Amino acid sequence: MFDQFLAKIEEINDFLNGIVWGWPVIILILATGILLTVRTGFLQLSHFKDSLNSTIVPALKSLGKKNDSDSNIKAVSQFEAFSTAISGTVGTGNIVGVVSAILTGGPGAVFWMWISAFFGMVTNYSENVLGLYFRKKDQHGNLSGGSFYYIANGMKQKWLGYCAAVFCVFAAIGMSGVQTNKISGTITEAISSVVEVVNTDIMHLIIGVIVAIISAFIILGGIQRIGKVASMLVPVMSLLFIVMSLVTIFRHVTAVPQAFAMIFKSAFQLKAAGGGILGYTFATVIKKGMARGVFSNEAGLGSSVIAHSASETREPVKQGLWGVFEVFFDTFIICTLTSISFLTSFDVNTLSSEMEDTAMSMALFSSNYGGFGTAVFSLILPLFAFTTIIAWSYYGEKAVEFCFGWLEETTRRKIVTVFKVVYILLIAASATIHSELIWAIDDTFNGLMAVPNLICLVALNGLVVKITRNYFARKKGENIEPMLSAYPEINEEFKQDLLREEA
Repeated sequence: MFDQFLAKIEEINDFLNGIVWGWPVIILILATGILLTVRTGFLQLSHFKDSLNSTIVPALKSLGKKNDSDSNIKAVSQFEAFSTAISGTVGTGNIVGVVSAILTGGPGAVFWMWISAFFGMVTNYSENVLGLYFRKKDQHGNLSGGSFYYIANGMKQKWLGYCAAVFCVFAAIGMSGVQTNKISGTITEAISSVVEVVNTDIMHLIIGVIVAIISAFIILGGIQRIGKVASMLVPVMSLLFIVMSLVTIFRHVTAVPQAFAMIFKSAFQLKAAGGGILGYTFATVIKKGMARGVFSNEAGLGSSVIAHSASETREPVKQGLWGVFEVFFDTFIICTLTSISFLTSFDVNTLSSEMEDTAMSMALFSSNYGGFGTAVFSLILPLFAFTTIIAWSYYGEKAVEFCFGWLEETTRRKIVTVFKVVYILLIAASATIHSELIWAIDDTFNGLMAVPNLICLVALNGLVVKITRNYFARKKGENIEPMLSAYPEINEEFKQDLLREEA
């Protein structure tokens, strides 16, 4: 009976997954990105220098300095908000996901990953702008924002905002499960290669409990603690991965031109060339590349904006520019390094869609670095997965808070605490799950989050343009009323904060 129930759930999920990650939504994601790109005057190109000068450059200069932000606002620094957001995006999708895209869609899938990221830079920018513009501040000074806030208060469709929040809650719970499963599986496999593991199920559970305990310490500390941990782990993990990828590419430097040639050539072929990857249509190559691109950088899902909305900055556009850099870093740097490393390390003609993506990802490290590579992969992947777990715990927390915003504060806080406890317990429990169903269901809820978010981005594209023009006009010295918040009282408060900063 239970097996029949699971089979029915799987059947329903397969149907929904085919819709939310099918052509209609893929086209909606691309069309939204193109619309926002055109409406903002190709902001990812015209203001890319501003993005660097307003984000990563000052952030690196300010590392180690004390945060002197207004004590009335309980927020995190721009870099901590960015680190939390990117810890939810830079993860297994950047390694395993890219390898999977190449195995199932051919090298040309990488090109369409780039295309989705190019337009996704403005999509992510727009999410952050709207997220900060419509975020709320409670009586304790905590800032809360996300797609559900600008859907409910910007598009004036509260029911759709609640749908987005509910999808986010389930996606967060599912994300903790799949990432913990990946951590326990990777570490257990690494231990098994050194010593004999008598009972792998017990080993999985032990690892899950350890991950849950560490996660509890961070998650219960709120966004401030999550932001601090993410800002320490993300740069170290990313730098280690970048260095090893560059070394791999330099070892096979003569194959780099051929790798790029394969990417561009197979991106426009009716069928992907190469012995093991035959029979994949042009449409499959596009779909796999764009779907994996969105899964990796999350532009359009409305998830990372939740972390960005907790930023101390009063300017929506300044945090929006972090979104531009976030997608650039996630896809054009991390994913590109993965794809070129993979294509230069293996003969494409020997690859097959039947190959297991995680095993091939580990092979990428082990074939180039031997036992050391296996050890590093066994460290990097769990850490990437762990930071994703803590980031999505915050996303789920804010979604629950939004869903029960009509309750009085004490009751709402108790419900949020219950969610955190359940989230932490499920981290331990999911480590022992062997079924692939949880992965598929989480993938579906991720896609479901995108639909209301994309609809709202299209509906509010004019407001994004207006806020953007307002910011850059003020930067040029025009004396106009700043657009910092949709709520007059908060807008005035933030305006006074800016005046004090400039004084």
